[in-house]
Amino acid sequence: MAHHRNGLAARRRTVGLTQEALAEHLQVDRSTIARWESGRTTPQPWMRPRLARLLRVNAEGLDDLLTARLPGGTQGQDALDHAMLHPGRIDLPAVATLRTRFDDCAARYDHVPSAGLIAEAAAQLIRIDQLATGPARGRVQRELRTLHADACTLMGQLLWDASQRRDHTTAKTYYEQSADLARHLRDTTLEAHALLRTCYVALYGARDARAGLALAEQAAEIAERTSPALSGLALLHVAEAHAMLGSTPDCERALSRAERHLDHADGSDAAAGLVSPTQFGRLAGSCYLSLGDHRRAETRAMLRTCGSALPGERTRGVPSRVSDQQVTE
Repeated sequence: MAHHRNGLAARRRTVGLTQEALAEHLQVDRSTIARWESGRTTPQPWMRPRLARLLRVNAEGLDDLLTARLPGGTQGQDALDHAMLHPGRIDLPAVATLRTRFDDCAARYDHVPSAGLIAEAAAQLIRIDQLATGPARGRVQRELRTLHADACTLMGQLLWDASQRRDHTTAKTYYEQSADLARHLRDTTLEAHALLRTCYVALYGARDARAGLALAEQAAEIAERTSPALSGLALLHVAEAHAMLGSTPDCERALSRAERHLDHADGSDAAAGLVSPTQFGRLAGSCYLSLGDHRRAETRAMLRTCGSALPGERTRGVPSRVSDQQVTE
């Protein structure tokens, strides 16, 4: 009987790869990746070094992901209950179950009003926090702390959305906690993402362009070496802050830099999922609208692709298709 490799699938998601993207990098069919993750087949030995590099683990770590099983055949909630009762015994498969449940919750962010996700996300955050601050060590501790940082960021997003973008303080508290965890892990991509979320609060909540500019520039600099996607996204918000301040030359320089970074992003980038194909056009269009240049805004196709003057999508810091405002009206 095949045992689903939750750890392998969770690690792939952690580094920002879809099954399709991983398959493309390895030059195999997506169904091959699916069979590996379901436990029906195992990667050939000659493919493992490249797979390990893409998943950012060493050979021993990859072996753990390929051979890990939930203790005693326990699945799902039973494994988490076991870990909560015996924190010192938590292992990678249990962490993978936590990661899978968190990812399932986060995936609904674009489709469900934030108020409807807060209770579930809060319960997950409490559980993750208890385990992340427990006696776990090594890779288990690192994966838990990475998950803790992601959960703090999501909680900040949900609470800010649910407050109709008014509760800046609580959102920033969660983002700062995520950034602190990322610094402890020396994970620059995680840190930059938390800073960029804080930038959104400054730009779109407080309407403080100068504070937003400083945060976006910091995020772009921190992510530059590890994530062209995230660095490019941050530079788009640098451009928008300059547009809010009325500086066309600075705005256009930032747009040019953003475009270069985004051109270098690929499926192995941990933050690739934060950027959509139409992202540059929408935010560039928003910049030119702020600058009063409606012709160039339309040229950037922002008005045609978005249908509004709002930059980006909900997962990138602005209102979405399903907003909490719509629920309360």
